[in-house]
Amino acid sequence: MVKRGIGRGVPPQTLPDLLRDRLDVVFVGINPGLYSAAQGHYFARRTNRFWPAFSRSRLSADMRRLVGRDELGPEDDVRLLEVGIGFTDVVKVPTNNAAQVTPALYAEWAPRLRARIERFQPAVAAFHGVTGYRAFAQYGLSESKSTAGLGDQQRRIGQTRLFVVPNPSPANFHVRPADQVTWYDRLADFVDEAAG
Repeated sequence: MVKRGIGRGVPPQTLPDLLRDRLDVVFVGINPGLYSAAQGHYFARRTNRFWPAFSRSRLSADMRRLVGRDELGPEDDVRLLEVGIGFTDVVKVPTNNAAQVTPALYAEWAPRLRARIERFQPAVAAFHGVTGYRAFAQYGLSESKSTAGLGDQQRRIGQTRLFVVPNPSPANFHVRPADQVTWYDRLADFVDEAAG
């Protein structure tokens, strides 16, 4: 079952969850940007490094074969479900930038994300950035002031393993595009391990 729609209590101009049961990996953003929400696709802004880096990673190989091209883009977000990859956010309220997401919003939405993960049980929930993961750990997992870094988090939600990759936002300028690709390749290895 694919959940593509706005659930109860979700702002009407947000991005829908792209989820189904037992995905290999679900990418978890902090929250939708206003531009992406208006476009109706994840990472829709051309300056975001997600699609270029993801397209160059092993993680996207099945999708690139399916669509017959080397470069993927925001219009491919829904079709990624066909190859076991989904999308959601910690907070479903769009803002101009992630700095506008308040502790109150994290406190409201992080438990909802945990419920979605428990419901759909992906093999891996991959958080884009430590900021979103740490807020989720605090408000969704009841961890006091997480100091988590990138990579495997050694924590599970049911059978779902948790992993953090760098945020692909251009504001995260200290992570080079090549580094972003390397992290998606590491995630591909982690997903293979989780599935095996």
